[in-house]
Amino acid sequence: MPPQPMTPMPIVCIIPNPSNLWTLPFQCVKLCHAFPAPSQICPTRGEIALAIVTMRELLEAGVHFGHVTRRWHPRMRQFIFGQRQDIYIIDLHKTLAQLEQAYNFVRDTVARGGTVLFVGTKRQAQEPVEEAAKSCGMFYVTTRWLPGTLTNFATIRSRVDYLNELREMERSGLMDVLPKKESVRLRKQLEKLETLLAGIEGMERLPDILYVVDVRREEIAIREARKLGIPVIAIVDTNCDPDMADFPIPANDDAIRSIRLITGKIAEACREGLALRETLTKEHAAVPEAAPPVEAVSPAEGAEGATVVAVSSEAEEEIPPEELARLYEAYSQPPEEKV
Repeated sequence: MPPQPMTPMPIVCIIPNPSNLWTLPFQCVKLCHAFPAPSQICPTRGEIALAIVTMRELLEAGVHFGHVTRRWHPRMRQFIFGQRQDIYIIDLHKTLAQLEQAYNFVRDTVARGGTVLFVGTKRQAQEPVEEAAKSCGMFYVTTRWLPGTLTNFATIRSRVDYLNELREMERSGLMDVLPKKESVRLRKQLEKLETLLAGIEGMERLPDILYVVDVRREEIAIREARKLGIPVIAIVDTNCDPDMADFPIPANDDAIRSIRLITGKIAEACREGLALRETLTKEHAAVPEAAPPVEAVSPAEGAEGATVVAVSSEAEEEIPPEELARLYEAYSQPPEEKV
């Protein structure tokens, strides 16, 4: 009989015992389990293993389209697969790996109690970024980045307090009894502040992660975050410097579908982290006394009562280079914004 092809082995993140884990640094024991297919149920855990995103989803969203060859950054060479019709093609294998790394980092940070600030002020990114941030209860900036939003956070909070004062004046009818010129001026200020601070008025402290669409446009935001030591996750196109982000995700930052897909996965990581945080909180409340430290669980020993919280996209079947080139060729019609 001919040898049977080996089935990919996804990396499954195992949380041993949430009640014991609460008193320790957030840790994961990575165990490898062989699944015949990405959607099959794990025989030992009873959980379904799913990939974060598939290659076909990335292709259909146009994530692989870069900029024209005359507009590129030399440091993006490692993420470029080739070129088609004077358009650079991004290596989606690198995109999958970087997206998975960013996904895991966001999930773990949010599970510890962290927050994420979504930033996307370009026209194509405003709607997807706002939808994704609202879907996971995080903060966002989609109109204009106010210089000092992070480095001068106290002043921003004072403007939020002033915004609340103006809202109270309008609700109580105090603006109606003021002189007309003063009333018009205050209403203009109210409208302007609501537009600029709508996504961050509930942000009581600095965020733990900054997610950015287009590092060239949001350079001020990235510089503020790096000055304060806040990790940056960013979509980087072929004309961007990947070193500006701690977790660069090589992808098309001009197409709405591409931005919506990548940003939606980051929001999904936030929701997963929030669910894990809630589980840990309940377990911690049920066990008042701190349990002893948990030793690492080996695959041979097993993990009684373990919970599968995520699975890597390595469970997806590997695509040969020839087939990948054919898929790129099938989606080789560049969008208008890239020409």
